[in-house]
Amino acid sequence: MTSFLIMDALAHGSGIKRFTRDVIGAGPRTLAGIFESCGYPALITPAELLFKKPQKKQKLLKKSDVLLISAMTMDRKTVKRSIKFWRKVKQSAPVIVGGPIASDPKTCLKIGADIAVIGEAEITLKELLKHGLKDGKLPSLQQLDEILGIAFKNNEDKQKKPLYKINPLRPASSKKDLNSFKASTIHIKDYPEYNAKKVYVEIVRGCSNYYRTKIGLNQTCKNCEKCRTGPLETRFNCPENIPPGCGFCSVPSLFGPARSKDLNLIVEEIKALASLGCKRIVLSAPDFLDYGRDTLVYPQPLTDPRAPQANVEALKNLLREVSQFNTTEISVENIKPCLFTEETAKIIAKYLPETTLNIGCETGCPDQAEKLGRPSTPKEAFKAAEICIKYDLKPHVYFIHSLPGQNSKNVEKTVNLIKKLGKIGVDKITVYRFKPLPMSALHSYPKPPAAIYNEESKMIVEAAKEVNIQQKKHLVGKTLEVLITEQSFSNPSTGVGRPIKDGPLIAVKDAGHLQGKKVNVLITEIISDRLLGGEIIKKQKKH
Repeated sequence: MTSFLIMDALAHGSGIKRFTRDVIGAGPRTLAGIFESCGYPALITPAELLFKKPQKKQKLLKKSDVLLISAMTMDRKTVKRSIKFWRKVKQSAPVIVGGPIASDPKTCLKIGADIAVIGEAEITLKELLKHGLKDGKLPSLQQLDEILGIAFKNNEDKQKKPLYKINPLRPASSKKDLNSFKASTIHIKDYPEYNAKKVYVEIVRGCSNYYRTKIGLNQTCKNCEKCRTGPLETRFNCPENIPPGCGFCSVPSLFGPARSKDLNLIVEEIKALASLGCKRIVLSAPDFLDYGRDTLVYPQPLTDPRAPQANVEALKNLLREVSQFNTTEISVENIKPCLFTEETAKIIAKYLPETTLNIGCETGCPDQAEKLGRPSTPKEAFKAAEICIKYDLKPHVYFIHSLPGQNSKNVEKTVNLIKKLGKIGVDKITVYRFKPLPMSALHSYPKPPAAIYNEESKMIVEAAKEVNIQQKKHLVGKTLEVLITEQSFSNPSTGVGRPIKDGPLIAVKDAGHLQGKKVNVLITEIISDRLLGGEIIKKQKKH
């Protein structure tokens, strides 16, 4: 029987996962669930294990017949290395690449993939299995030509150069189809120390922001306002062919409008993961507050990021059900400020007290936000942070430096907003560098240099560092319950972890052997704006 190897290369960059090391995404488990339902043997392996233990992994590769790689756009080098390693062992055995990296399908094919799956993978994968992949073989060119949402090598031209065929994108799956696929839970055990990591459970796919950016190299917005005021079903198509969503984001292009998963499916998955010892579950969604909003406009698509407001009853039912697992810490991530109100804050605070909420702001300049296609204003982002603090929730506010259109005026407004957020006590400010993503509206812009090479970008980053260090000062001298998630890169005897209720990374002396364990840690120092240092408080013996 054909055996499938699923390689999780998400956030592996050049081969080693240096950031979000305590995160297990939902994509690879979703693929494993398809093979499970079809009765085919499959295994997930994190990509970095392939390079750390190549001889051991060679045996695994020899036992596998098809390689599937899930990766992000930043993971190109890891994917290329993985395919090269695979070819040495399996030569011509099929390689399928999917995930956000496949938004640039030609690159996937050039670095060795046989097929790139663009956007949603479930239905596409089932069609590939039907047409030969179940037997460890690639479908014929004629069969591949009829499968939506893929790119593949289409023979060679007269100069023996490969020709690439990119088929039309598969339409976003219906809610019925989305709920017909179950992510595997048993395959969480394929990940080392899985019980110490954040396990993502998908609750919403796609994004409701179908606004368009007004910044562009190849497309120019004519201000027709159809994407902001037109009927929901007409917002898919822009007269100027500008991709939907915030200009720097490709989620709506790849995965369509927001659709919620059924409550019983979510609860069933979390219950199974909790029974296997998972201590940290993240309810994964581009926007948590989109959950259940699609039911309020059905059968129309949810292509408006602001109306209707959050589905309060759906959120309440979801959080009430998933918060019942006492051995597991449940958290959420992203929220749109324009949908966050005191009512939604009360619900989250009731069921997930002191949880962290990620608030996308990106810029402190209202004009720049509107031109980028942002659904919320900087003022709304600040208000959302204030509401979080009022209800003892922990706001993390996100910004992007080097955005197209950045200038001294909008940088000044961004820096001022960051400082203002610091004064009200936000838990953390995160600043990313703009990256032109394939299938986003701003994909044609050049990748900007690091912030240290641009004085304006450096101002944004330094303002964030100042706030983050200030916020960490009150933790020095305190004792926190910390879950050790990994060993330190530089010193294996040091453990790295986070507080049980989430928070900053903490390097803990002499805790490298305690992965998956909870320990009481005295915070002794601020190592950087991202890292605290601490030591385990040992229990005193009773005399």
